[in-house]
Amino acid sequence: MVEKRKVVLVGTGFVGMSMAYSLLNQGGVDELVLIDIDKNKTMGEAMDLNHGLPFAPSRMEIYAGDYKDCKDANLVVITAGVSQKPGQTRLELAQINAKIMKDITKQVVDSGFDGIFLIASNPVDLMTYVVQKVSGFPANRVIGSGTVLDTARLRYIISDYLSVSPKNIHAYIMGEHGDSSFVPWTHCYVGSKSLLQIMKERGETQEKLDEIHQQVRDAAYQIIQYKKATYYAIGISLTRIIKAIINNENAILTVSTYLQGQYGIDGIYIGVPAVINNTGITDILTLPLTKEEQEKLEASANILKEMIQTSIHPVI
Repeated sequence: MVEKRKVVLVGTGFVGMSMAYSLLNQGGVDELVLIDIDKNKTMGEAMDLNHGLPFAPSRMEIYAGDYKDCKDANLVVITAGVSQKPGQTRLELAQINAKIMKDITKQVVDSGFDGIFLIASNPVDLMTYVVQKVSGFPANRVIGSGTVLDTARLRYIISDYLSVSPKNIHAYIMGEHGDSSFVPWTHCYVGSKSLLQIMKERGETQEKLDEIHQQVRDAAYQIIQYKKATYYAIGISLTRIIKAIINNENAILTVSTYLQGQYGIDGIYIGVPAVINNTGITDILTLPLTKEEQEKLEASANILKEMIQTSIHPVI
């Protein structure tokens, strides 16, 4: 008998439902359970998705459920939490969402769940840390969406600039999912050719690379200014991570990963390239960084460490 591939989504806001809609369109999951504090919304969302099943690529059982449904799930995805309000600091947001994460995690674990956690709630590196500490799960089975979306944005912007398919752009955003993230340009390739070499041949300078990174960093702010929130691309990004886990792909993605000495950093979750399959994170790629790149990663890590001390530890 083939094992059922079951995913539970906690949080049916824009991000969660963009992920659910993306999963429905791509297929590969047998059962999708929706959980939210707003029970009526989960029932309505489940009905709406089910009505699209005749045109979906594969059969999927979709329903509004409760935490008891987590018991036999392969994966619990958490997108719940409040959005940052005007004038609200990241510290304040972190404290509020940490309390929400703590409550959700306890209820998921109490169900008997023994699968993999995938976290997308912001600030994602900190919320992933909370879920791991509260659940007591091995760190490789608690994964944050990290800089997967940032990396997708980078690949798109480079591909648009060079008129090359984004599938053939091999580049990463590393660090926190936030303003301190950076691009290790020495590890960016177009096909098998160094991006730095291509830019040199075009007569471009570091200024152009800085401009590309700024576009990536500012993308969310621009989208929020235009349409109040970002959700489609992160929804598809979450689906990409889910499929890497469910299909046992051994895929390399820049997820939020718990470092234990890698890159000289210990005890935090941060976005780095990692290998993912149906057991979680199996390996962390330690890229040889330049002195400047290493300093940027450490600066990003220090921001997260400070926020853990000031806003996370008092809550958990």
